[in-house]
Amino acid sequence: MFWPPLAPRNSRRRYAVNLFFDDVRVGQVFESARHTFLRSEIVAFAQLFDPNAFHLDPAAARALGMNDVIASGFHTLSLSFRLFFEIHPWDDAILPSPGIDKVRFLQPVYPGDSVFVRATVLEVLPSGSRPDRGMVRLLHETLGATTHVPILSAEAMHRLRRRRPVDPSIVA
Repeated sequence: MFWPPLAPRNSRRRYAVNLFFDDVRVGQVFESARHTFLRSEIVAFAQLFDPNAFHLDPAAARALGMNDVIASGFHTLSLSFRLFFEIHPWDDAILPSPGIDKVRFLQPVYPGDSVFVRATVLEVLPSGSRPDRGMVRLLHETLGATTHVPILSAEAMHRLRRRRPVDPSIVA
């Protein structure tokens, strides 16, 4: 089964195309396009990856005090990273990530809810052992598109290539 494509959305994108480690600064903010969760997306994700009844059946969700089915937190997290990477911040610089910390599912996401991602650079760390790269730690926040209320937050480490590797023999 193929994953369904994202639903069309309106956007006001701030592109930061093709940055390298050397271009990133603490406090820099990236903002994604908006996405509206469709019931079909929520159910399809849940059927494949998180088949809890409250993601699949409105009656089961209502029995738990929800208004309708809710998106899996893993769905929200996955979609949030897709929205972030659709900004194309560092396509040529990205290397495999060492991980994500402090993931918090703060609010439920219902069919029809629109979200966007704001990612803020918290830390920029040159590698001590590999002068051709560094680590960037970002706070990824998924926010309601109209309310700007946080729905999800996570701190992610992004390992990036340097534009020009530092020659360790000339570092004082």
